[in-house]
Amino acid sequence: MTSPDKQTEAEAPDGQQADDAGSQAVTEAALFEAFGGVRGLVETTAPGLVFIAMYTMTQDIHLPAITALVISGVLVVFRLLRKDTVKHAFSGIFGVGFGVLFAMMTGNAKDFYLPGMLYTLGLALAYIVTSLAGVPLLGLVLGPVFKENLSWRKRNPGRKKAYTKASYAWGFILLGKSAVLFPLYFWGDTTQFGWVTVILKIPPFLLAVYLTWIFLAKAPPPINVIAEMEAEERAAKATSS
Repeated sequence: MTSPDKQTEAEAPDGQQADDAGSQAVTEAALFEAFGGVRGLVETTAPGLVFIAMYTMTQDIHLPAITALVISGVLVVFRLLRKDTVKHAFSGIFGVGFGVLFAMMTGNAKDFYLPGMLYTLGLALAYIVTSLAGVPLLGLVLGPVFKENLSWRKRNPGRKKAYTKASYAWGFILLGKSAVLFPLYFWGDTTQFGWVTVILKIPPFLLAVYLTWIFLAKAPPPINVIAEMEAEERAAKATSS
């Protein structure tokens, strides 16, 4: 027969495993929400894919650019009809819109991708600089998603460390992507450059999200400051009554 102490020791790992599994599930769901999931990837990738596919066949800028813009608009309308969040679709259509404008103005098909490249480079630098400053950008982005806001800065050092590591990962992955694309933009063939740009759309993103999930799944759980504020309000009402 197992003694109570031994039974408790035997049950503890299972409880810990359950807590870890729950924390990982919450982290996975929050990341899925924050970065748009599969649909977000489609919304940011499809217009560029259609543009380069049509340009490869026609060697003309105008029809591929207009088609890509129409596809982005359709994706936004589809989200509106389903009453889903439109932030990823809107970011996609603005990016495509600027790309179409650049390409039409210069007559260079490569410029369709230039706004996205500049955004990627700027975002990479933002991740690295904010991490160096002790306020990692990923913590600012994901804090509200986890309902912890900025509590990780001083009250949860383990999560701050995880956000810092993840932000560095995003920064250097995006810098690596930029290091591939900018030389191709200046010296590569237009069709080759377009296809490489599309190919590099998803794998670096998935790698960065995976590393973020790894770092946060191993970090302490978030402090739910929203629940704390609600509890304080209930306590204040109970005291006053």
